[in-house]
Amino acid sequence: MTIRQLSETLINQIAAGEVIERPASAAKELIENALDAGATRIEIATAGGGKTLLRVTDNGGGMAPADLELAIRRHCTSKLDKDLTDIRTLGFRGEALPSIGSVAKLSLLSRTAEAGEGAEISVTGGKVAPVRPAAANRGTVVEVRDLFFATPARLKFLKSEKAEASAISDVVRRMAIAFPHVRFVLSGSDRTTLEFPATGTDRLARIAQVLGRDFRDNAIEIDAAREGVGLTGFAGVPTFNRGNSLNQFAFVNGRPVQDKLIWSALRAAYAETIPHGRYPVAVLAIDIDPALVDVNVHPAKSDVRFRDPGLVRGLIIGAIREALAREGDRASTTGASGLMRAFRPEAQRPQTPWSPAASPYRPFEAASAPAPHFSERQTGFADFAAPSARSEPVFAPSPATPREEEPPQRHPLGAARAQLHENYIVAQTEDGLVIVDQHAAHERLVFEAMRNALHARAVPAQALLIPEIVDLSEDDCDRLVSHAEEFSRLGLGIERFGPGAVAIRETPAMLGEMDAVGLVRQLADELAEWDTASGLKNKLEYLAATMACHGSVRSGRRMRPEEMNALLRQMEATPGSGQCNHGRPTYIELKLSDIERLFGRS
Repeated sequence: MTIRQLSETLINQIAAGEVIERPASAAKELIENALDAGATRIEIATAGGGKTLLRVTDNGGGMAPADLELAIRRHCTSKLDKDLTDIRTLGFRGEALPSIGSVAKLSLLSRTAEAGEGAEISVTGGKVAPVRPAAANRGTVVEVRDLFFATPARLKFLKSEKAEASAISDVVRRMAIAFPHVRFVLSGSDRTTLEFPATGTDRLARIAQVLGRDFRDNAIEIDAAREGVGLTGFAGVPTFNRGNSLNQFAFVNGRPVQDKLIWSALRAAYAETIPHGRYPVAVLAIDIDPALVDVNVHPAKSDVRFRDPGLVRGLIIGAIREALAREGDRASTTGASGLMRAFRPEAQRPQTPWSPAASPYRPFEAASAPAPHFSERQTGFADFAAPSARSEPVFAPSPATPREEEPPQRHPLGAARAQLHENYIVAQTEDGLVIVDQHAAHERLVFEAMRNALHARAVPAQALLIPEIVDLSEDDCDRLVSHAEEFSRLGLGIERFGPGAVAIRETPAMLGEMDAVGLVRQLADELAEWDTASGLKNKLEYLAATMACHGSVRSGRRMRPEEMNALLRQMEATPGSGQCNHGRPTYIELKLSDIERLFGRS
């Protein structure tokens, strides 16, 4: 078989299969070029979901006629000289424009600030027309028509116009978050316009434009650094979560990325605070020496590889958990919004006469009636758990008597005033009120006590009568043995057992009968991919969460005023008490201004 040199057009079409996957891919490449050119205003116009028309207009530096001729040639770029380890621009491969021109009808109109007139060049299915003079404003206009007309097979794989338009919107949103000083305008064939005015250095204001004002009220600022790697951004409180991961954004040196290491670290940071199937809302920006990250993994440039992935993963998890411990116990404002909507008067709501006997409201006078003394349910964790999880009173009596009212100004969660339906504590704060779910709140307190006990001492282990032997690769065995001391503190005893095998001699007693071999294989896989093994700790914490749920104050139990106030004080002193172990809110806060609005007083 004779070997032949492929034509330039065919080479570009092959490259287009990797670089330009859909209209959104073309939009991403063109917006990146505009940003690299120093644009502060970028307008994107589409028709047919970007398949019929995609036009990107910017006010950047522009290009001279000679540059236009080079711009549509493969591997011609102004952003890279010789060193792939020092990439400080979004684009650098020099593939986007020739790839687009090989499968679509492409035109570039541009003018520099110094030029008296602009110039234009066009490419149709790989055929280049000569550069010609043209009237133009400063900057560049790139127009792409009939995308993939030269490769009909690729055109058939595109989704509906609505789906493709949505993908372009997602690209614009990510770019808008990364570059708050740039004004973005996206218009479509349905005459709708999506506009993000520039916010300068106020990054949170731009994020609020994209994610909504609710995020601004429920965001915790992240600012941390470790060994030359910086992490900034904002993470939502755990109770401010979503049903998908579309509201998670990550950037590396300003570049929007879709990196599984970052997403894995984000999930780990919110472990035990968000229920299964729900996702945190977060915007994370990693600042790292370009030499320590490889952005040339894929032509689309959305994947990256870190030289030290364990460092980056640990920084993300540690910074978010520290921020959640510092501020994450506050309730999501969306809970208050839902409560406000529920309190809105309804014209057709049936009116029932009120009577004291029928009222579920229990003020302190009623609450002071004798009630059974509460004691915690004894659990299998008794020898290991903190005192609040054992069989003894949960809440230490406060100096106040049942009739005394604690001043609400002293504490963030205020002073208890009543118990509703024997499950919800109503407390008065300095500027409003809070409603606490007593079971969910105490469940979190018990879990935190158990988790602290896990971290404070070694987990009791049970010896196996016959050791389990696990056959693994030599590399997996070496990695597992290097973490043997860490596993031992968690109740798992392993040691080498000849070449390519490890022996399991002890397992955590609190896990009872378990698939020890499967657990060790899972830990080996985690170590191979992330250089960290959290699976065992997660299993122990999951069991602690389950036990905390069964060992907490139950719904329907009457509580004395001093018990209610003691619970509020413990919540204030416990990080993460704003949500239960399943991610549900433990309390909802209403400001006095919200209450006054309900009655038309403001």
